[in-house]
Amino acid sequence: MGTDTRPEHPDRTALNEADEAAFAELTERHRRELHVHCYRMLGSFEDAEDTVQETFLRAWRKRAAYEGRSTVRAWLYRIATNACLDLLAKLRPEPATGGEVRWLQPYPDRLLDELPALAADEPEALAVARETVELAYVAAVQHLAPRPRAVLILRDVLTWPAKDVAELLGDSVNSVNSALQRARAGLREHLPAERQDWTGGEQDAGTRALVRRYTDASVATDVEALAALLRDDVRCSMPPTPGVSTGRDTVIRGWVDDGFQDLKGLRAVPTSVNRQPAVAFYLWREDEDAYLPLTLDVLRVSGGAITEITTFHADRFPRLGVPERLPAGEER
Repeated sequence: MGTDTRPEHPDRTALNEADEAAFAELTERHRRELHVHCYRMLGSFEDAEDTVQETFLRAWRKRAAYEGRSTVRAWLYRIATNACLDLLAKLRPEPATGGEVRWLQPYPDRLLDELPALAADEPEALAVARETVELAYVAAVQHLAPRPRAVLILRDVLTWPAKDVAELLGDSVNSVNSALQRARAGLREHLPAERQDWTGGEQDAGTRALVRRYTDASVATDVEALAALLRDDVRCSMPPTPGVSTGRDTVIRGWVDDGFQDLKGLRAVPTSVNRQPAVAFYLWREDEDAYLPLTLDVLRVSGGAITEITTFHADRFPRLGVPERLPAGEER
């Protein structure tokens, strides 16, 4: 192998000579983007948090080995990717199967909003604009084996050159290119057919109106009104609870069987996660004299209808930035 003649990056001296406070100043600025990267790899907000902590710990221990051939950011991404692969090898040796990702967790938009401080032409800012944080994308990625998953995210999301990905994974450029093609094909199998038509960004007036009708019908427990908002092939899941319901009739029948129409005292707060509209629901609790968290519904809207509902349990509320309770008489 030839000698690397690339100039040393100026971050090298600063990092090698850094004390703990200076190290934190150099690295902490990248925490949110690294967290989003780990979230894409793992599908779990909490696993991503643990992995970012592990990334910074490994970086501190290896700071003397930093050669300055890339930015500190790129160096941290390398460490974070390997930390994700190590965790996947321990927790989930096989990719998701059966069409469901039971460990999937939501990512609040209020935290994603910390990323736009990046320059518009930087890969991390571009990655968010490419809609690679939406639940359907994150879930589809989980169906890939860990190494092809890493290749896909590094190449297509972060736009790393194939040779850099090969170096990170200890593989050849040809192997990386081959893995990328397989990963792209696998991703297409698990993404919704209309995924390429999604616009992302701000919700249009039609989507906002549809979400409002969904919210009102849910609070009123009006099953017929809800049914009118769903596409024929709507898909519903509730991770980590096993099972996926597909088709309007099946979904509605499941709601009726579960006694949804008998729920009384619901309230709702609109929010957004994964760059998608979401509704946080609360149920009246007489003993608490308040409405307490019940579920979070994350909606995918396409063609003027709801095409997917991913429901999360109340334990996700503390991350969302929504109220922990609603007082008696409060209307939303």
